[in-house]
Amino acid sequence: MGRRARARRLQSQPEGAEDATEGGSKRGQSDWEGGYPEIIKENKLFEHYYQELKIVPEGEWDQFMDALREPLPATLRITGYKSHAKEILHCLKNKYFKELEDLEVDGQKVEVPQPLSWYPEELAWHTNLSRKILRKSPLLAKFHQFLVSETECGNISRQEAVSMIPPLLLNVEPHHKILDMCAAPGSKTTQLIEMLHADMSVPFPEGFVIANDVDNKRCYLLVHQAKRLSSPCIMVVNHDASSIPRLTVDVDGRKEVLFYDRILCDVPCSGDGTMRKNIDVWKKWTTLNSLQLHGLQLRIATRGAEQLAEGGRMVYSTCSLNPIEDEAVIAALLEKSDGALELADVSAELPGLKWMPGVSQWKVMTRDGQWFAGWDEVPQGRHTQIRPTMFPPKDLEKLQAMHLERCLRILPHHQNTGGFFVAVLVKKASMPWNKRQPKVQSKSSGPRETSASSSVGATERNRGDRSELDGQVTTGAGDSEVTHTTENTECSEKKDGVCGPPPSKKMKLFGFKEDPFVFIPEDDPLFPPIEKFYALDPSFPRMNLLTRTTEGKKRQLYMVSKELRNVLLNNSEKMKVINTGIKVWCRNNSGEEFDCAFRLAQEGIYTLYPFINSRIITVSMEDVKTLLTQENPFFRKLSSEAYSQVKDLAKGSVVLKYEPDSANPDALQCPIVLCGWRGKASIRTFVPKNERLHYLRMMGLEVLGEKKKDGVILTDESVASPEQPENDEDAEQTTQEACVPDAVTGDPAAAEPSR
Repeated sequence: MGRRARARRLQSQPEGAEDATEGGSKRGQSDWEGGYPEIIKENKLFEHYYQELKIVPEGEWDQFMDALREPLPATLRITGYKSHAKEILHCLKNKYFKELEDLEVDGQKVEVPQPLSWYPEELAWHTNLSRKILRKSPLLAKFHQFLVSETECGNISRQEAVSMIPPLLLNVEPHHKILDMCAAPGSKTTQLIEMLHADMSVPFPEGFVIANDVDNKRCYLLVHQAKRLSSPCIMVVNHDASSIPRLTVDVDGRKEVLFYDRILCDVPCSGDGTMRKNIDVWKKWTTLNSLQLHGLQLRIATRGAEQLAEGGRMVYSTCSLNPIEDEAVIAALLEKSDGALELADVSAELPGLKWMPGVSQWKVMTRDGQWFAGWDEVPQGRHTQIRPTMFPPKDLEKLQAMHLERCLRILPHHQNTGGFFVAVLVKKASMPWNKRQPKVQSKSSGPRETSASSSVGATERNRGDRSELDGQVTTGAGDSEVTHTTENTECSEKKDGVCGPPPSKKMKLFGFKEDPFVFIPEDDPLFPPIEKFYALDPSFPRMNLLTRTTEGKKRQLYMVSKELRNVLLNNSEKMKVINTGIKVWCRNNSGEEFDCAFRLAQEGIYTLYPFINSRIITVSMEDVKTLLTQENPFFRKLSSEAYSQVKDLAKGSVVLKYEPDSANPDALQCPIVLCGWRGKASIRTFVPKNERLHYLRMMGLEVLGEKKKDGVILTDESVASPEQPENDEDAEQTTQEACVPDAVTGDPAAAEPSR
């Protein structure tokens, strides 16, 4: 039946008749008024299980359960690079929080957000403000709008407090190679990227982040999150973490296995630490979840340990309080590592954080409430569901040497958070099944040169790549092994510098078919006009430029770091790469008239700016306000210094640079770099709306709205509407093109908050 016919039928029925049309039953009034029926926050099996395990200190059980039944306070983290993050913090504390200090709603004093005591530099805050309260006060509504807008442009991240802990304990430095094994939706990944870019003056840190997730759709959520930080050092890949491929890189002409300095292993879990947020867990919780996940968690952790460099650090974490998913996995991993791994003592690394030490004794309970203290008690019929690795080691000396008390378990009632488990592992030596001597290999002449290997060699390598499953040791390729790569004839005929999706048809069955990554050849005629127009520095890494098309006009140019270029070129047949690189130039349809077919893209300007020596206009804070609030301001509206720089420039793309004045502490104290277009008589900025609003707020302007017709952003200073430039076809011609963001295939419009 069509929609219109159904509507006509319902209109012709007597009142109330539609309630009885299906199954003769009338829906309850509460279903319509209250939405979903309220979930009762009780689970007797859960309480029985954790009381028996004694993970909650004596006398604190009621507090523990009361905390689990309370809603989780909202927490936010100020993201981005250091100088910008400090400006946002300054704005929050001195403007928005101050306005809330004496605010009362319905006779109750509003609780001002508080910093998380253990998060460095006051860059993370928690608040108990509910949506209901936000609607009742204009000041709170303004604060909420600020948070929403800053989140959209990536300067603030809504992230659960305990979720911020694992990246902090990784101790990331800018030169580290990092693997995030189960990365989506990406809040922890963005923390890792920020740590790589701790020094803003270095556009290309030596380190990088490879962020992986098994779910293809969630990979695009990951791309969306990572793109907000505009880093050339992030690659998103789509693999099963328990069998993520072993990658190779070119080192002075030799192919060597890539080992990571830092690995984040935040595994899938039963999630009973998230009960305050995911209330479905209350009715769905059963011990069966943890029994089913234990094997996968151990395989992922083992695969991570195999790919960790000696001396490297791996953080294993779950949002579960269950020892079967926590200490049992760590104990099994330590036991099979035979001394290659050890638990690090991180008790002093996050002062202010309250946590409980890991337990060294626990029991296993089945779904129907039956307990087993050891593997020898488990009947034969249960052996498929319960595994030996789920129990503590029987050898007490060995158990003591593991120092499981060094694990961290965060309980909800101690600091008003969710529940969480973290263990920090350091690799002391190769894993015992990876101790075969490396092969001797002659130096090859180039990164894409290949040599054929026998089927026996290939079989051995595949075997070495597989993780040890359930205690069965597999022998194979060594941790320090130098490897040959095998490529079939189809792959060897590919053009140099083209990193396409794997030729295997199987890949097309899972998710979107990705475009190839094509590095711009050194002799490409496309580059010299760009180089000349922007007077690029000789140190500019042109080899790192890539596009996503093998045919036709190149419309967008992207950049990756030298290290990620190395990874891409040497592993395109092994990896399913979803996204990498940041956009630095976009083709401008009428650009050839201005000696350069490509204009600058705001997304990559902070990476590109250090190499540009021409077409830079230094602007004052007042100039920035004018440029961001008016669509096409005439040159004469700029300061005399900016006017003198812009009037003699040829038409085309320009860089607008604001340098903070340390002598004026009231002015914005972080540098701003904007992309602009110098037209015939006016100038405009190519900056996304959310970024415009962000910069205006940082300069102390309250944004009131946007006047669509005139393209004017209204502020509390009531900036006058600009005059439209006459005959300035150049600016208008590129307006529409500049304002349309490039779509990422499958990229969702909004990111979900991360645990």
